[in-house]
Amino acid sequence: METRSEKRAFLIGRFQPFHKGHLEIVKRILSENDSIIIGIGSAQYSHTVINPFTAGERHLMISRTLEKEHIYNYYLVPIEDVNANSLWVSHVEALTPKFDIVYTNNPLVRRLFMERRYEVRSLPMVNRKEWTGTKIREKMIAGQPWEEDVPDPVVEVIHEIDGISRIRQLSTTDEDITQ
Repeated sequence: METRSEKRAFLIGRFQPFHKGHLEIVKRILSENDSIIIGIGSAQYSHTVINPFTAGERHLMISRTLEKEHIYNYYLVPIEDVNANSLWVSHVEALTPKFDIVYTNNPLVRRLFMERRYEVRSLPMVNRKEWTGTKIREKMIAGQPWEEDVPDPVVEVIHEIDGISRIRQLSTTDEDITQ
């Protein structure tokens, strides 16, 4: 009797914050795979304008959203940056369960995984006009409506941690550390 092995996908992002475009991509990936590993990239960074949320806060945003959507076949793994591209894929492999396929639109990530002989697929862009972390953070800073761009559990987490106040305060500092 032949057993089918589970097909597991890998997706990495900063998710600053996790938005509706991310959710749609996760759903599409899961329509083609049995499970997904979501790497929370740049996990060591927080409290800056481009990385305002901690890895733990992003973990909460994603897990609450997926559970509300009744999605349970995922793994969330914080992944700190390694400033040596030749070592990065090995670093990811050391932190995650085994995966078969990588989804990314980032040319460097694509190249690094292809060099390690992974199958790499591009992702469809979903409402990139509104659903980008940069655009959503800019709306938060400017006091514009942003809640419709993220799933409800993300709105709840951001309010719980007083994230709007945090990002607005960070945006007024003279010497913002962008990494």
